[in-house]
Amino acid sequence: MDVNYQVRNTNQFDRVRNSTAAEINIHIDLVTNRNIQYFSTRPAWEVKKRILALEKEWDVERVLEVNASTLALTGLFLGLTINKKWLALPAIVLPFLLQHGLQGWCPPLPVLRRMGIRTQDEIDREKYSLLENLKSRAE
Repeated sequence: MDVNYQVRNTNQFDRVRNSTAAEINIHIDLVTNRNIQYFSTRPAWEVKKRILALEKEWDVERVLEVNASTLALTGLFLGLTINKKWLALPAIVLPFLLQHGLQGWCPPLPVLRRMGIRTQDEIDREKYSLLENLKSRAE
């Protein structure tokens, strides 16, 4: 079966990808393509293990939400118990989270993307490619 693995995610409605530098998107796509190629040649049990790992992988939205919530709650707690100056932390973090929700971009996003944290669509592309590979092996 001849499959073209050199595919890039081109979802024009993906706000995170649209807000990410092209070279970072290309790098993430290359890593995803390499994963698809590598696991397509591995035994079925190994591919299934990779698919389970992909189902547990945190996407960039989840990472942003958890980090923002953690920082906001920490600042609130410290502001109420230690010093009111700590209330500046949630006052800074929460508008970033709002900005991300409205625009699909916020200051931490480029850092997270450079770390290789993928969107749900990017994770799903790898997962469904591997599922298709398993399906074609069974036929």
